[in-house]
Order: sequence, then structure tokens, then C-alpha cells
Amino acid sequence: MLVIFYFLLILIFVSPVYGATFYKWVDKEGVINFTDDYNKVPSEYLDRVQEEVTEDFSEIEPHILPQAFSKKSEAVRTDIYGRDEIWWREHVQPWKERLKEAERDYGETHQKFMEKAMEFSKKRFGSWSKTQFKMNVIELDRLKEEMLRHGEQVAEAKEMLEKLAKEAERSKANPEWLN
Repeated sequence: MLVIFYFLLILIFVSPVYGATFYKWVDKEGVINFTDDYNKVPSEYLDRVQEEVTEDFSEIEPHILPQAFSKKSEAVRTDIYGRDEIWWREHVQPWKERLKEAERDYGETHQKFMEKAMEFSKKRFGSWSKTQFKMNVIELDRLKEEMLRHGEQVAEAKEMLEKLAKEAERSKANPEWLN
């Protein structure tokens, strides 16, 4: 009985360890996913799946992907964190749009402010009632506050785009992905 126990114990510790094949892909939200079953890879990511093989022995033959997905030249390029061009564009584009909109709004408000200021400076103060004078001052103040708000929005968007550019550089993302 003791001999059988030792025999089983030896079998457990000496049994060969085989390599494992994992499939990796990055989803539309930039999340890196892994599975050991190729059939569990969602169909929309089959063209982006990367095969990763871990092995304990160099003589073990790695599992080969189906022919349609084994082309290395068609692999999706990613940064060091696995984020691809789509991820970067989805994060940069909204800030570019915010910047464009804030710059447009700032320009329109600035134009209104300048027109109101010119109108205010051309008119003689004696021809205005106190109410008209106060209403014009209030309108100029409102336009000035609106310009300041749009200026802050421009600054925020520029700051975020600058942060994304620095993050892209740190993560070795393709700079063209930010355009």
C-alpha cells in the first residue's frame, strides 16, 4: 500500500506541464480581455485577437490560430497598455469638439460685447435715462461674464488635449491617433 502511495505521489509531481494558449483583444471601451477558448472571443473582435502562448518547454508546439486570423500584418497596433487607435480617437475627439465649440462661442460673444461697447461709447450719456444706462452696463457685464465662461471652457479643453498628448507619448501611442 505504501508503495502505491509513493508511486502516485511521484506521478503527481513528475507529470508534464504543458503550455497554455490565451487569446487577447481590446474592446471598444479600451478594456483588455483574455480567454483560453478561441470560441469565446466576440465576433466583432476576431480581426483584432492576438494569440499569446505560455510554455514550460521549448519543444512544445504552440497552438496555431485559424488561417484567417494568423496574419501578423493585419494585427491591430496598440500602445503599451493595449489601447488602440479607436480608443485614442474616442477620447480625443470629444475634447476637440468642445474646444471648437467653446472657441466659436467665445468669438460670437466677444463680437456682441464689442458691438455693445461701441454703441455704448458713441451715444451721449445725456440722451440716456438712468434705466437705459444701467441696462447697457448690465448687458456689458453679462457679455463679459459669458466671455470669461467660454474662455475657461477653451482653457479646459486645451488642458485636456495636452494631457492626452502627454499620456499618448508616455504610453507610446501613435501620435497620428490624436489627429
